[in-house]
Amino acid sequence: MADEQFTPDTAATLTIRVIKSFPYRTSKNVILHNLDLTTLTIGELKEKVRNEVNTKPGWKAYKACIGGLDTLKLYTKAHGTKTNNLIVNLETGDSDIWDDESKTLAEYGAKHEWEISFFKRSDYDEYVKNPVDLWE
Repeated sequence: MADEQFTPDTAATLTIRVIKSFPYRTSKNVILHNLDLTTLTIGELKEKVRNEVNTKPGWKAYKACIGGLDTLKLYTKAHGTKTNNLIVNLETGDSDIWDDESKTLAEYGAKHEWEISFFKRSDYDEYVKNPVDLWE
C-alpha cells in the first residue's frame, strides 16, 4: 500500500520542483516535511519555498529568479505514472495548475509525497507553445 494512505494530511512531505528554465531543463527540488495540507494555503506554500531558496545553502543560482515564480502545478502523484516531459507535466494542460492563493492544498487534493512544479507562468505559457529543449 502507498505511504500516502498511512500518512495523515497533517504531516505530509512534498517535493517542490523549482523551475528556473524550461528549455534548458534547469530545476532543483525543495523537500518540505511535516506540512499540514488541511491548513496550508497555496500562497503560504509559495512563501515557504521562497524562504527555503533565500536562506538555505546551494541555491545561489536560483535567488535571482525565485521572486518571479508565481505558479504551482501538479507534476506527479506518489507512486503514479510520471510524465514523459522531464521538466513539467504538459499532459494535463492547465487543469492541474493551482492558482487560487487562498485555497488549501487539501482543497486541491494534495497528498503525501506528491511532486509539485513551481515556475513563472509567462515562461510556462511560452514553453507550451513551443516545447523545444535547448540543452542538447
